[in-house]
Amino acid sequence: MYNPKSTEAEEFICHNEVLESLEYAKNNKNNIELIDKILAKAKLGKGLTHREATVLLDCDIEEKNQEIFALAKKIKQDYYGNRIVLFAPLYLSNYCVNGCVYCPYHAKNKHIPRKKMTQEEIREEVIALQDMGHKRLAIETGEDPVNSPIEYVLESLKTIYSIHHKNGAIRRANVNIAATTVENYRKLKEAGIGTYILFQETYNKESYEKLHPTGPKHNYKYHTEAMDRAMQGGIDDVGLGVLFGLESYRYEFSALLMHAEHLEAVYGVGPHTISVPRIRKADDIDPNEFDNGIDDDIFAKIVACIRISVPYTGMIISTRESKACREKVLQLGISQISGGSKTSVGGYAHPENEAEEETAQFDISDRRTLDEVIKWLMELDYVPSFCTACYREGRVGDRFMAICKEQQIHNFCHPNAIMTLKEYLQDYASETTKNVGQSLIEKEIKTLGDTKIRTLVEENLAKIENGERDFRF
Repeated sequence: MYNPKSTEAEEFICHNEVLESLEYAKNNKNNIELIDKILAKAKLGKGLTHREATVLLDCDIEEKNQEIFALAKKIKQDYYGNRIVLFAPLYLSNYCVNGCVYCPYHAKNKHIPRKKMTQEEIREEVIALQDMGHKRLAIETGEDPVNSPIEYVLESLKTIYSIHHKNGAIRRANVNIAATTVENYRKLKEAGIGTYILFQETYNKESYEKLHPTGPKHNYKYHTEAMDRAMQGGIDDVGLGVLFGLESYRYEFSALLMHAEHLEAVYGVGPHTISVPRIRKADDIDPNEFDNGIDDDIFAKIVACIRISVPYTGMIISTRESKACREKVLQLGISQISGGSKTSVGGYAHPENEAEEETAQFDISDRRTLDEVIKWLMELDYVPSFCTACYREGRVGDRFMAICKEQQIHNFCHPNAIMTLKEYLQDYASETTKNVGQSLIEKEIKTLGDTKIRTLVEENLAKIENGERDFRF
């Protein structure tokens, strides 16, 4: 039976509950009275249940769909404003013992070059990322207890945080590694990670076991309950995600929201982030072999419905998606994007070797530099943010959620975004980007309603111009 307060995977992600929700949505997708009732609830900004949200996702009444998109835009603005947080993935190793059929790192792939970076190579990568302007990373590894044990990840985190090149520093390292033990999550917490991220890939147990035929990841229960162990290990912020294209998007959508409900019910804190990757071509992986792919219109509606349903959560889109697709969904709910990304091991410091080594996890669709992405965002009137203040000031977990749900993060995030953007413009931006950014900053300062905060921001911006760094509220 469905029980969001249970810590058993097949009870908080209950297959029958998903099917019943999908049937309910199918039967009510043209029920205008019900849809209006759900939209009225959503307008309160407190979120929706997975079943309510699935009705909106299934709705095919054009007028109501436009209301859904308009509401998603409003909620995005109310909670996150026009700020977009920037990050980059850093692949430490592509050794993996799993047999995942959608990933080129799978153990049977004998022609992909395997690589594990040394600490000196990691240092080179981090310096290259700092020289681009990045302050926030997402650490990635394949699952291999011999080549990438937890001790290697912990040592790598220590190296990453220790590097201060010119004005560069990595201020937050999120970690996306395989499901592990409470003890290991506790070690990650002690190492100072930001968010622990783990994609479910698919919530459908039968499909999951077929897609993961061999290796420790085959264990659906252990993988699906990973966030519970992470929370029990003291990690404040966790990030969910599915890989759209492996299973029916309706199934994944409903189950993903059930997972968010479970975390709220048990720990009082929902997911800090939700990622929405789609399967992409990579080495020996052909996405056309999977028959659950979704087009850009469905993808946009998924983003909008997640934003309406879980208004407090950050939403992430990577360079898997094209510039056009990313531009479309930014306004509908996305609050974090990657820029200038490499999905190969060692791709930043030595990009000339990337094609030769062919260690990339997936093909990138948006190949622009970070500077080009920053300029593009600002021309769309977004404020690119490198802020990590909440993490460093202890505004994490339930403390962050309380602030976010009351729509108060603007008081911290907006001034911090302006100041971190100024740092980027001073240290890394091209002259054209710098000019666009300075005009944007002048405009955004005027939106700061608190006179005291505005004065402090202006003073700090002057200090940044004179060489000082790392101001935050």
